[in-house]
Amino acid sequence: MTRIVHISDLHFGRDRPELHEPLLSHINGLKADLVVVSGDLTQRARTRQFRQARRFLDRIEAPLLCVPGNHDIPFFNPLMRLLHPFLPFKRHISPATEQVVQVASGPVVGVNTVDPKAWQRGALRSSSLARLARAFERPDGQGLAIAVMHHPPEQGEGAQKTPMLGAASALMQLRDCGTDIILCGHMHVWRVSPVRTAGGVLLVQAGTGLSSRLRGHPNDLNLLILSGQAVQIERHAAEGKQTEFRCISRSAFYKPAGMWRSRKGI
Repeated sequence: MTRIVHISDLHFGRDRPELHEPLLSHINGLKADLVVVSGDLTQRARTRQFRQARRFLDRIEAPLLCVPGNHDIPFFNPLMRLLHPFLPFKRHISPATEQVVQVASGPVVGVNTVDPKAWQRGALRSSSLARLARAFERPDGQGLAIAVMHHPPEQGEGAQKTPMLGAASALMQLRDCGTDIILCGHMHVWRVSPVRTAGGVLLVQAGTGLSSRLRGHPNDLNLLILSGQAVQIERHAAEGKQTEFRCISRSAFYKPAGMWRSRKGI
């Protein structure tokens, strides 16, 4: 059994300081095998904000996998944005924007969906898909392959943000690469469901861990508990004026014959 904590959209620079210690304590208390951060660690990619994010990450006791979000590349420096957009992220967070981590349940692979030529819209590169396909090769076909990206390749109903470039095609390619689960953020909205057009892929979307921009949803994180071809997703949140994170919902899915199905629990 593997435990993965999924947080997203910390937005240091527009964060809630009163949640720093409760969130850190809660994450460490979950005793995860891996903590995944699906982008937007900063608000405007300023050095001060990256340093705040780094100090926060350094206090997480589990191994980390981080990918950049659209807020993690320079906003006020257009030349750097075009020529070296990921330099601050690489300097402060991770030297690689697409890490690969192997856990007991299978491979977990970071995918950089940030497009420096767009302000918020994401894109999936052919080089990223090729890397996923190599990482997800499993001769025995066992376990679950997880892709981590900032932008959701499928948005929920009523979404206000521009969809990922070529989203429909990207989802088919992700499915064909062997992706079982996608962990993402960007929307500041929680969502867990099989992808509508590719039922063999389960979309797990976290809201925001620390940002004050809540969009009607509480600050939250996901805990994934993986066992064989099954996963239970717990949503942990600090609701209202509360600063304590607690489990507010559980969803469970299993994957018979290559398609995700809901069930009561692992």
